[in-house]
Amino acid sequence: MPPAAQGHQTLSAYISSRFDEFSRSQKDVAQYVVDHLDEVAFHTAEELARRASTSSSTVVRFSQALGFEGFPELQEAAREEYRHLHRAADPTNGQKSAEPLFSLDQSAFESAVAADHVNVEETARKVSRSQVDAAIEAIATHEKVLIAGTDQMAFFASYLRHLLMLLDVRAEIAASPSQEALSRLGRIDGDTLVIGLSAGRPHPLVVRAMKIARHRKAATLAIVDATLSEVSKLADRTLYYSSNSPAFVRSHVGLLSILQALAYGVYARDAAQYDDRIRAFRLK
Repeated sequence: MPPAAQGHQTLSAYISSRFDEFSRSQKDVAQYVVDHLDEVAFHTAEELARRASTSSSTVVRFSQALGFEGFPELQEAAREEYRHLHRAADPTNGQKSAEPLFSLDQSAFESAVAADHVNVEETARKVSRSQVDAAIEAIATHEKVLIAGTDQMAFFASYLRHLLMLLDVRAEIAASPSQEALSRLGRIDGDTLVIGLSAGRPHPLVVRAMKIARHRKAATLAIVDATLSEVSKLADRTLYYSSNSPAFVRSHVGLLSILQALAYGVYARDAAQYDDRIRAFRLK
């Protein structure tokens, strides 16, 4: 039965409650619908399928699995929820809408920059201060940190390691299924903090790292762009970033913002201790 028939549950909540019932490919669609409602409300089934890395027939089957006749009915439910969210945030409710960065006839460049601007704001709204504080505490106090991120996430895993090493935090990365990376997974123990980075469907190596960490009672932190991510389900705590983009790749400005803010949070715990070390690297 679709959420409209239930009368009290939003589309996002309804999809989340039934997530485990879907097939693997349908889960990709479900994650995208929940995390990118504004795009789902106005894109075609073909465009949604492309952005969720699946087929349009899977989008239709997903819609029917929810109890809708097809994708148009699912899209109408998404539009209704999108309109409801915008009504809740209109100026009469005490919230002032921001002026657009560019004119309506945006170039491709301007569209991408405008999307990044929104992503940083959305990321800031979604993160919990208590989760951030706990993540910073875990990074600063654990003897070892292992950052797992493959493919495009490998760059960000390496960058976070670089930031932490500047603060004398012992950090390693697992960025590919190489023998060296697998041996690092084998050294995970109770004194390790495992940080899993994921965009969209998580790489099996990242999932494996989180499962090993859970089995060995190691602390875990997930930094993901999908609230229903398998990496998030295996983690002690999760930081979510928004990655909407009109381009052919996801936006990573929200992720970069989180990583730099986490490193700065560790630094701010005892700035005096780190200042001499930072100056030595001529970073300021």
